[in-house]
Amino acid sequence: MTVTRLGSAIVFPPPEEAEPNGLLAVGGDLSPERLLLAYSLGIFPWYEDGLPILWHSPDPRMALRPPDLHLTRSLKRALRGKRYLLSADTAFERVVRRCAEISRPGQQGSWITHEMIGAYVRLHELGFAHSIEAWLGDQLAGGLYGVALGSCFFGESMFAEADDASKVAFATLVHQLERWEFTIVDCQVYTEHLERFGATEWPRPLFLEELSAALRTDTRRGPWQVDSDLAGKCS
Repeated sequence: MTVTRLGSAIVFPPPEEAEPNGLLAVGGDLSPERLLLAYSLGIFPWYEDGLPILWHSPDPRMALRPPDLHLTRSLKRALRGKRYLLSADTAFERVVRRCAEISRPGQQGSWITHEMIGAYVRLHELGFAHSIEAWLGDQLAGGLYGVALGSCFFGESMFAEADDASKVAFATLVHQLERWEFTIVDCQVYTEHLERFGATEWPRPLFLEELSAALRTDTRRGPWQVDSDLAGKCS
């Protein structure tokens, strides 16, 4: 298959034309219109500084149905302990920047480029991109961000600077999404960490079928708010 080079027109080739590694297209821009179209088609940008924008649609696709969330005993204890105060959409840009800056084992640099940060901040301002924050007092201890369309939440990245902070943020998000009747949490690609939460690999046709159904639901635009019983409190 041939990877498509995008021009100024806001279009994408069918996801089924992606390379075996998931790469579908190169180029284009990160305008809100193009990003929202990409997500609606099961496509997302993933690249590094110095490279053109690379668009991906992997097969299989790592995804989670909210009712299938699995919590370890230690994470259940952490949630019951209410060590963290959880919030939504109160520090979006700080969360994205911390996701970009945090050191990760085996990774040099970050795929969250300056251009990507600006693009997702714009999506947040339009009500499509959201963050969940875990606070210890006034310290941002962890969090995650992603994009919501219909009843699908497309997870992008998370970070933690205190024990279980990102895990608590993720579990809180999924519980909140289940209450809002979201049907998919898109985790993009396989990791053991996501598998432990109950995410599984879906064949691309299944993911696209489920995504198409999810997009028939009205999008819950931001700002979001975490239900008070899920938000917890600082101990």
